[in-house]
Amino acid sequence: MADIGLAKGAEERGHARAALDADSVREAYRRWAGVYDAVFGGISGFGRRRAVAAVNRLAGPRVLEVGVGTGLALPAYRRDLSVVGIDLSREMLEKAKERVEAERLPHVRGLLEMDAERMAFADASFDIAVAMFTASVVPDAKRLFAEMSRVVRPGGHLLFVNHFAAEGGPRWWVERAMAPLSRRLGWHPDFALRDLLDPDTTAVESIEPCPPAGIFTLVQVRNPEGFAQALAAE
Repeated sequence: MADIGLAKGAEERGHARAALDADSVREAYRRWAGVYDAVFGGISGFGRRRAVAAVNRLAGPRVLEVGVGTGLALPAYRRDLSVVGIDLSREMLEKAKERVEAERLPHVRGLLEMDAERMAFADASFDIAVAMFTASVVPDAKRLFAEMSRVVRPGGHLLFVNHFAAEGGPRWWVERAMAPLSRRLGWHPDFALRDLLDPDTTAVESIEPCPPAGIFTLVQVRNPEGFAQALAAE
């Protein structure tokens, strides 16, 4: 787990990081929508397939994909699942809708334009929520975590695939140097696991490096009863 940046504090990274907001994320992914599959589809494919395989092994048919993007993962879900995808980018969602229609994916029950930090779903609407390459995109990842916990039933599952910052060495310096470009990139290069959750208080079920070279990591969390309400209160 050497690639997960827990040792370097969020305070030190925060001085260099440019703030993201919903408008900057929308603008970034408006630019990326037309080339996203070609530029990121290949390198992100390993983590995406591993996350969907994990979802397919879990119990419960109601699945929420947060940050569904162009819908690259949608064909890989089990056909007996009921999958809803949300994204902040209208342009990315249009690509996802085209994919669903072209590949005839009846298990995809909805693709909605929605802010992942302020979801319109009722509490416990889903059995599983998965966010692939989304946690480092949203302005407030802990708010994302809280919302995912709220809309998933107690005992359900939260899954995250993401790049997490290195603890040190040359890669850490590169990620820190790129941090001021956050608004332009549409994501935080220096994003750490602690920016998403507190590993000291959160029951993380597994942390699994993904190819290529462990650049991405799959994190699985069991959703405990009352956790979402506690996070929301904070």
